[in-house]
Amino acid sequence: MLVLVIDDEPHILELIKFNLEKSHFDVMTATDGREGLNAARRRKPDLIILDIMLPEMDGYQVCRALRADPGLADVPVIMLTARDQELDKVLGLELGADDYVTKPFSPRELLARVKAHLRRAGAVPEPFPERPEDEIRAGDLVIRPSRYEVEARGKLIHLPRKEFELLLLLAARPGRVFNRNQLLEHIWSYNTVTETRTVDVHIRYLRRKIEADPANPQYIETVRGFGYRFRR
Repeated sequence: MLVLVIDDEPHILELIKFNLEKSHFDVMTATDGREGLNAARRRKPDLIILDIMLPEMDGYQVCRALRADPGLADVPVIMLTARDQELDKVLGLELGADDYVTKPFSPRELLARVKAHLRRAGAVPEPFPERPEDEIRAGDLVIRPSRYEVEARGKLIHLPRKEFELLLLLAARPGRVFNRNQLLEHIWSYNTVTETRTVDVHIRYLRRKIEADPANPQYIETVRGFGYRFRR
């Protein structure tokens, strides 16, 4: 499996490269955004670790270009950033990043996230034991797992992979409350992380897309002190 790491700090590149190669990954590196984008286009990697603060092109611009390229749009992207403000993280997710890790970071945690995304890349997994229904209906919302489609109020809605998996998990278990750690384990495949805002950000964007009134959600309900559940 090939991982492309784009970061302009040599010691960070070396640290990540060492830990990935120790786990038997092939690693390409780049020290600026334009070089990294060209490297990805030359040899499509299986996953990209992308810093935000980069010369030539910043990480946001690179992520936007990756998602606009049909040959690279499905490559998982983990943003690696010293910025820990929520707006920075939300912007990265909105542009199509699959995950983010804040510097300073644990190499073990980063490796766990890399492995989790690579296990799940290339297909929409079934994050629960039973096979979901061919079509799930709730009000004016229709989910078709086998076709990777979501329809809301009569219109097809495009959802990134993680948002689709999250919606499918909740909708296939109507009424069941999932806490954030359970959702992280099912959808992101890691059991302990330092950030659980990932779930909240994805829920927020899901509501904007499927709910008629995101401020008063009809489908994805917040259960205070516990987590989220789907109402059919």
